[in-house]
Amino acid sequence: MSERSVSRRSQEKQWYSILAPESFDRANIGRTPADEPDQIVGRTVETTLGELTDNASENNTKLTFRVTDVGSDAVYTELIRHELTRDYLRSLVRRGASKVDATVRVLTADDYRVKIQPVAFTTKKANHSQERAIRKRMIEMVREAANDRTYTELMDSIVQGRLSSAIYAEAKTIYPLRRVEIQKASIEARPAEVAEEEATSVDVEADDVDVEADD
Repeated sequence: MSERSVSRRSQEKQWYSILAPESFDRANIGRTPADEPDQIVGRTVETTLGELTDNASENNTKLTFRVTDVGSDAVYTELIRHELTRDYLRSLVRRGASKVDATVRVLTADDYRVKIQPVAFTTKKANHSQERAIRKRMIEMVREAANDRTYTELMDSIVQGRLSSAIYAEAKTIYPLRRVEIQKASIEARPAEVAEEEATSVDVEADDVDVEADD
């Protein structure tokens, strides 16, 4: 195919501005082409918090957005993943200190299932019982935060550092901490998917009861 025909095909595509969610002030995070608007839904784009806020100190936070809706010349997105860079996490590790992490699956107030991975860094080496206590408190606070918040509110509290600060304030009473972070948070299932899974589970249980009754 000639360069001219490739260029013509490119010109025929419509270009759309990719906008971050309202909680990020609809910041423009790029542009994407498409022959048809429906082709864009589901596409993902990755950027950093620093690029959105024009603050280089926040470039250690990676954000992934997924296109959910298409307008006349712009597409709208939802935040599907928050993740700290490996280099940043490695910089927090200190010899002679403890790193305590956990993986928690929670259901938000509006029925999104989210996987959240908090991590705490102590000032000195903690013993196993102290590490267990810190991990338990982190898990409890993540669950409490999810129960009280919608998905958007929960992710906002993670991105803005409010959840990690709250965990730090509580867990440091167990053992002195240097820092607490949410190293990763991501959608595992949306409300419709959660409802479908629950319905399937109920159907399976009902079938089991019927089999037992027949016996």
